[in-house]
Amino acid sequence: MRNDEGVTVPLKRQSRMIHTSRRSQMPVHPALRLFLLTLALLGLSLPSGLHASPAGPCGVPPADTLVKSLVRQAPGLKEDVLRLALTAKTCARQRGLVKRDDIITVIDYSIPSDEPRLFTFDLSTKKLVFRELVAHGKNSGGNLATAFSNVEGSLATSLGLFATAGTYMGSNGYSLRLRGLERGVNDNAWQRAIVMHGAPYVNRGVIRSIGRLGRSWGCPAVRSDISKAMIDRIKGGSAIFAYYPDHDWLATSAFVGAATRMAQNKGGSAGGSETATVRR
Repeated sequence: MRNDEGVTVPLKRQSRMIHTSRRSQMPVHPALRLFLLTLALLGLSLPSGLHASPAGPCGVPPADTLVKSLVRQAPGLKEDVLRLALTAKTCARQRGLVKRDDIITVIDYSIPSDEPRLFTFDLSTKKLVFRELVAHGKNSGGNLATAFSNVEGSLATSLGLFATAGTYMGSNGYSLRLRGLERGVNDNAWQRAIVMHGAPYVNRGVIRSIGRLGRSWGCPAVRSDISKAMIDRIKGGSAIFAYYPDHDWLATSAFVGAATRMAQNKGGSAGGSETATVRR
């Protein structure tokens, strides 16, 4: 089978990806749900390799001083979006779904493609590492992304929390595999070959020519000039949080749903007021 980059995927890998996808759609047994909730209350992690959405709220809200410090370095990024991203990363880290605690990447798809909307932070130094342009999927919209999908062949971007994996050389050059962590939202990312890679249609020249970036087949494509440095910096189990103010996703997300409801109760804007087209 060939993926959306034209890379042949070995049959053994295909079977494993399809099996994982089917398993993720199975209903959670009440006993397992209770077990996961107990882990959350005790602050423990899921056994290594178990792919499951958290059973209840988790994650420690980030300190306001940290959020404000990072946002000051990242023009265009909203505090509420970064706060959700940090909460999601901490939640996934508690469950062993994210290995690296030192770095996080946030993509805000509510920002148009002709503006920087990808932000990578080194949390050990509390510094911004990358502030970059990033493309969205062909069927997610023009300059503004308004439609998202978890469906294979949709050519659309997926929302939610991802964990970076390993690298490979594909038709788009040096690329980074991504594992979707949100059931029904982005957990088909591996099967869809949603990866980070460099692309010639992501640069200021393209924006001057057509008024927006070119579009991918669903991958978060970045400038070719910085793709290798970015991939090498974030590979190996760091968190990527792809955001859009879609009320339904935010309210039900296993990683930020509780934080979203809390923010709404306090009059915050993290929950969003828009509803995107989301195909699951």
